[in-house]
Amino acid sequence: MELTDLSWPAVAALPRTTPVVFPVAALEQHGRHMPVFTDSLLLGEVVRRVKQTTAATKCLFAPLQWLGNSHHHLDFPGTLSASPRVYLDLLKDLANNFLAHGFTRVVFVNGHGGNIVPLQQALFELKQDRRRERDLLLLSLTYWDAAGNPADTIPGLVQKQMGHACEWETSMVLRLNPGLVGDVKGVPEVPFGKGFAPGHRAWVMPDRSEPGHIGAPAAAAAEKGEALFQFFAAGVAAYLDRVAAWAGQSWDA
Repeated sequence: MELTDLSWPAVAALPRTTPVVFPVAALEQHGRHMPVFTDSLLLGEVVRRVKQTTAATKCLFAPLQWLGNSHHHLDFPGTLSASPRVYLDLLKDLANNFLAHGFTRVVFVNGHGGNIVPLQQALFELKQDRRRERDLLLLSLTYWDAAGNPADTIPGLVQKQMGHACEWETSMVLRLNPGLVGDVKGVPEVPFGKGFAPGHRAWVMPDRSEPGHIGAPAAAAAEKGEALFQFFAAGVAAYLDRVAAWAGQSWDA
């Protein structure tokens, strides 16, 4: 169900256990070979495919929110970003608009790495505010984590994890619209590196990559992009089925 297609009485008539899905992405630099709207384009396609599954009949989908937390990309012109606290409050307000009317299941489906920590913090704060509501399910899911590692099942993938304007993202944009992708054949690989693992190092993109990408975009192909879209959309759809089927009290589902 599309929120944008419904009147307010139609929304009011929905069961309060209907999962409300907020797709959230970004508009930010994606190297020299990819458009700044990459994250939103890719999440939009994943969600479009999810809406073709039976999971879509059980959920209410809000429009995609393209403004994300991308301050680590602000050294590159064209990036638009909400500062972390502003973004946290935006996410909380989106959820609270439905929680105030008694809806109990909110799922943020994410398409940008920089949104992961703010999403988790926003949901953490929301739950503290509503700590006695045992039937409340507040979730965030990044689409490329939805079904395990695609490199385990899709032949030919060079990368073993999602990067930035990388083999995976470049392949998916090639599948969507090859005219949006520059010549990647000579684009050098930028290794992921260790980044002081297992600890976490704070970083901005110039710390890691002068051209603005991380990974191996030269290995991209539209065929890989199609396989990745199928893999990710199936994972998100299966997750939303789990949310819809939750009994309403248990920790596990």
